Amino acid sequence: MKNTIVLITGASSGIGEACAETFAAEGARLILWARRADKLDTVAASIRERFAVDCITHVVDVRDRDAVNKAIAALPPSWAPIDVLVNNAGLSRGLEPIHEGVIENWEEMIDTNVKGLLYVTRAVLPTMVARKSGHVINVASIAGMQAYRGGNVYGATKAAVKMLSENMQVDLNGTGVRVCTIDPGLVETEFSVVRFRGDTDRASTVYQGYQPLTAHDVADTILYVATRPAHVNIQNILLTPTAQASATVVHRT
Repeated sequence: MKNTIVLITGASSGIGEACAETFAAEGARLILWARRADKLDTVAASIRERFAVDCITHVVDVRDRDAVNKAIAALPPSWAPIDVLVNNAGLSRGLEPIHEGVIENWEEMIDTNVKGLLYVTRAVLPTMVARKSGHVINVASIAGMQAYRGGNVYGATKAAVKMLSENMQVDLNGTGVRVCTIDPGLVETEFSVVRFRGDTDRASTVYQGYQPLTAHDVADTILYVATRPAHVNIQNILLTPTAQASATVVHRT
């Protein structure tokens, strides 16, 4: 990955931050996007110090199409040919049944997980296609494959990511651009804290009684996908902790 240019969205924490560290350790040049400037700057400073790689940041909310396009247009020419796009930015809000759903939560999830991914991908793909080379890695979820109580709209957005990825495979066939979807199961990050709007006590119960995946487990898998030979495309990986058999079956002690 030395000197490969990697754009990671949602890079200020969790899987995005772990991806930044994992790719930096392999010598990649990083473009890091996130909404939280302070956390993003901290991640970038740490990476520059620990791995001595080039790293540039932009504060970007992927829901803002103009901001996405401006950030891509502002890249210096030497950074414009993005080799790997990790569409990681995403979130879940709430766990209410569909008939009690909070509309604002639905809109935030749809705007971030689906429309945001589309905005970023649309901005990056044309140069990949022109170069006949590139890799788009979309972070979806087991929730997009298997329903669980209260997962409704979040699961629907991740199912949309999976179908978009499959359609990208078809649209991009023959261009040399590869597409992969990573479907993590239970990963201990800020995910549940965000879902429950800062309720750390409630969030902690999600990961009790078993060993969940870590963000670096997922990042290692993403790196593996990105480092396959050009003629090899891994289209989809479902990644779960050993204790998790399905979206709803988890062995807890």
